[in-house]
Amino acid sequence: MSIIQMDLPDARVLDLFAGTGALGIEALSRGAQSTDFVESSTKSLKVLDANLKAFEIGSEGLVHRSDALKFIANLPAHAYDIAFADPPYASGFADVVAEQWLKVPFARILGIEHERNVRPPGDGDRRVYGDSVVTFYRTP
Repeated sequence: MSIIQMDLPDARVLDLFAGTGALGIEALSRGAQSTDFVESSTKSLKVLDANLKAFEIGSEGLVHRSDALKFIANLPAHAYDIAFADPPYASGFADVVAEQWLKVPFARILGIEHERNVRPPGDGDRRVYGDSVVTFYRTP
């Protein structure tokens, strides 16, 4: 979050493969205007819902029960200011998200977390954290 801290105030955020919602909730706590959480797992959705209630997040947090890849497939360019994707490791989904963003940049900034040995397409800015990497893409 510290890498994009200056971009968060009033941002429209997308949290793909949201899981517990940690990334989107953190963005809201740092001044984002809204976060759309996209998650398909019933178990994760229950935890996400509990976390939104615990942090008293109302209409600024919208949950979409959907496959993340299908969700982004039809997004127009610049639908969001910032998008986060934390797909399951070894799924190949990091590459798919990056490829879709390179075709249609659905957010001004995209951050994808993935395993260290994965190199999503394009010229993203890689930040290594142990065995994990976050690759950031920005529109010009």
